[in-house]
Amino acid sequence: MSLLTPVQREDGFRDHSNGHLERGSGNFGYRFSPDAETRFYVNANTWRQRLPGELSKTVALNTPRAADPEFVRQDQQRNIDSMRVANKTTLRFGPTTVDLGVFTHQRHVDHPIYRYLDYYVSDYGGFARTTDDRLIGGFRNRLIAGVNLQAGVIDYKEYANPGNAVKGELLTSALQKSQNHSVYAENSLFVLPNVALIAGGQFLHAVRNQEDRILSNGDQSGRRTYDIFNPKVGALWDVDPTWQVFANISRSAEAPTFDANTFNSPVSSNVNAQTATTYEIGTRGRRPDLTWDIALYRAELRNELQCLRSSPFSLCSVVNADRTVHQGVEAGLGVAFIKSAFAQEDRFWFNLAYTYNDFFFDGDARWGNNRLPGVPPHTIRAEVIYKHPNGFYAGPNVEWMPQAFFADNANSLTIDPYALLNFRIGHDAGGPGWSGYLEARNLFDTHYISSTITADIATPASALFNPGYGRTIYGGLRYRM
Repeated sequence: MSLLTPVQREDGFRDHSNGHLERGSGNFGYRFSPDAETRFYVNANTWRQRLPGELSKTVALNTPRAADPEFVRQDQQRNIDSMRVANKTTLRFGPTTVDLGVFTHQRHVDHPIYRYLDYYVSDYGGFARTTDDRLIGGFRNRLIAGVNLQAGVIDYKEYANPGNAVKGELLTSALQKSQNHSVYAENSLFVLPNVALIAGGQFLHAVRNQEDRILSNGDQSGRRTYDIFNPKVGALWDVDPTWQVFANISRSAEAPTFDANTFNSPVSSNVNAQTATTYEIGTRGRRPDLTWDIALYRAELRNELQCLRSSPFSLCSVVNADRTVHQGVEAGLGVAFIKSAFAQEDRFWFNLAYTYNDFFFDGDARWGNNRLPGVPPHTIRAEVIYKHPNGFYAGPNVEWMPQAFFADNANSLTIDPYALLNFRIGHDAGGPGWSGYLEARNLFDTHYISSTITADIATPASALFNPGYGRTIYGGLRYRM
């Protein structure tokens, strides 16, 4: 049994960005026998957050604490109350393990923005998963198969927001229903004790149904169904117990949701499901003084779902790109370069996380081979940290975005490079008792853009950018029982 009840309050780095979050979670489990156990999970959240809005590039870099005046006038906010209840039961039958689960997630979203959004979301579902690991004809064989059943209902309403987060005239009312059901299987046949050949597949059935309850502006009702099969093949080589090499080719799919441009997408427009074929090869390993995780990938997408802002203060609109490519490298490295400097078994570690993103349109009729917006080509996070065996740690770290990237499909407006210096110190022995940390971020108070909303065509006046926090200090305490 465990309980967790954190509370977070924030005055806000920017104007009109104060908020607070309270979360409570707990779980309780019971073991009937060595081969049967069940666990219940409960999670509740209350989130109240004012929104400062996006800014033009010049304003974001020169006055990063500013809020958009229209967001202040309308008192734009995001307020969410939610509760999730779930159960997972595990049964073991010799070499076969069966996991069964159910869940429900209830949310109320009170969201005054350029309009006053007020809606209730009820998600529910279940899953069944079996894992069978045995010898077949003298070869180890591991089969994983299962089914996921998910459904949801959104009672959605939009009101005018004349100012100060006051509900005006009811403009939109709809009942939105969704289903996401999938069946999958994956089999790993170990042709050698440390080499497995992998084959699998998933069938996805998704439904989006919308019932328009205000017809004065036309009937926006509609229904879309998506049926997609996603195969997968691969290989896994355990070079030794601490070192692994892998490769795979897989298909994937994502059906549009009701989340963005809620009333018009996807059922009353021509938004299609996003599909991709991905090729990946990599290696991962962990030694006492060395860890690594490196993967090279290329994903060829059709109908990539893009969320583009077309006018100030509005939600973004979901559209399909034609053909796009996501390719790159994800790499992590950890090296202990000084050992037993002040105590036996202490370490100075150098940790590096590097991501290379080469994302672009592939012969698009409008955008040619332009870069996809919103994605930096390179991100680097590195730290040197001292770790004492008693749980004490301290050290500097940097976040570096060394190359500009674009905010729009036209590749006409860029987000500038930046580098941040941070420092953290703390103690965590990993067991019961107290742990805590302090972290100072952006020590040089660098002005930079932390994120952007994307657009088809942007101008220097486009309000798309969120400035990053200035010099800040974070701290926390935790007690484990």
